[in-house]
Amino acid sequence: MSGAGLDPRTASPFPMAARALMGDQQLRKNVRHATNVIQAKRRSVVNEMPDWQELREAGKQLRKHTMRHLDFYLEMFERNCTAAGGVVHWARDAEEARRIVVGLVKAEAATEVIKIKSMTTEEIQLNKALEAEGIHAYETDLAELIIQLGHDQPSHIVVPALHKNRSQIREIFMREMNLPELGEAPQDLADAARRFLREKFLRVKTGVSGANFLIAETGGVAIVESEGNGRMCLTLPETLIAVAGIDKVVPRFQDLEVLLQLLPRSATGERMNPYNSIWTGVDATDGPKAFHVVLMDNARTEILADEEARQTLYCIRCGACQNACPVYQQTGGHAYGSVYAGPIGAILTPQLMEMHHAQTLPYASSLCGACYEVCPVKIDIPEVLIHLRNRVVKERTAGLKGLVDPEAVAMRAMAMVFRSAGRFRAAQRLGRMAEWPLVRKDGQGEGWIGWLPGLLGGWTQVRDLREMPKQTFREWFEKRRSGKGSVVSGK
Repeated sequence: MSGAGLDPRTASPFPMAARALMGDQQLRKNVRHATNVIQAKRRSVVNEMPDWQELREAGKQLRKHTMRHLDFYLEMFERNCTAAGGVVHWARDAEEARRIVVGLVKAEAATEVIKIKSMTTEEIQLNKALEAEGIHAYETDLAELIIQLGHDQPSHIVVPALHKNRSQIREIFMREMNLPELGEAPQDLADAARRFLREKFLRVKTGVSGANFLIAETGGVAIVESEGNGRMCLTLPETLIAVAGIDKVVPRFQDLEVLLQLLPRSATGERMNPYNSIWTGVDATDGPKAFHVVLMDNARTEILADEEARQTLYCIRCGACQNACPVYQQTGGHAYGSVYAGPIGAILTPQLMEMHHAQTLPYASSLCGACYEVCPVKIDIPEVLIHLRNRVVKERTAGLKGLVDPEAVAMRAMAMVFRSAGRFRAAQRLGRMAEWPLVRKDGQGEGWIGWLPGLLGGWTQVRDLREMPKQTFREWFEKRRSGKGSVVSGK
């Protein structure tokens, strides 16, 4: 079942999972190709926007304002959604959200539901909960369908099957749809999925969706997608259940003017999403006869209370940070152990787990800043990563109860060395002495260290380290000033 194995509470630490996945050359090739294609398309459509930076700032200020007044806008959404004929449910956590949705489906005596791709339902592992009650969920997004039929897990926020290539998808369809003669052209695969899903659209009477945005002013739910499956799920079922995090709310309908320019360009490199659906309440002559919205907290209030990490909730789930991240490109999404992968997952997942799980994810970054440069709402992900690393260290040392934390001791020792010029120079001399037996020379006479002992070995497992220079900059400068050294060579 899609997403069934993505549980941060039981997932392997990121370094262990990443090390295993880096051995899968085909996966890394698929991820690298897909993200490069999306980035190229994004650059093209962003560069044609003379006010792109102004749009990013407008998006940031919009999300910042909303989070500052989140309680007000959530209550406004509830009033207006209810007035339009919808029913709003409040869920404190994932367990309560699952219980509400399962209860609504069972109240309809339904044994099947059709779904629009929803990260929120993956976050709470809704499919697994439905299956436990004898209710089968059919994913209708093409990428999610591939994941579900392949008994796999999503690896990207926008393109969940990004790690699969065409031949792998064909094998899945041939096996799961019983199509031994299926062709390998993209059109053949799309036609097979269309035939498979069409029967579900026409037969299943209950739909489950997520939400890209909740519009407080109107009580409407906005969903954007590229295939039309979402609109089928919105219009054909008799009962529609939308599950959304409380962070998805926006104040006004007019705010979509900004967000619907930022989102498609950042997510898929398109000028606009092919399908933009806004669902407000019910109508006796059209669409579902019952409409429910489950507003889920699931630790978002705790994130909101952390002033430094609050910007995590600005995210509009475009996945641009994943496409730009050099770490994600090497490992893919499964290494993160969460439906939220890449840089945004590295800051969101630990906080959704209230820092009790996924504590290695804030370290899954080189802090290069590429994620911040492409974020359409200017989330400073490197800043939040550093903040969360600090929280991890504090919680770990607090939990030692008097025991010694080697990392904390090492950092205190480094701080002591860096605070004194004399101690720093002494450490440099000791470092040269200690590294001497480890240095090897290459063909150009340059010295490299290919192995370090103990905890330091984590660095040299995947890279070489240059030997320390024979003299410091201060020593070189003093020789130059005294006329004893060459300006060019420093000798």
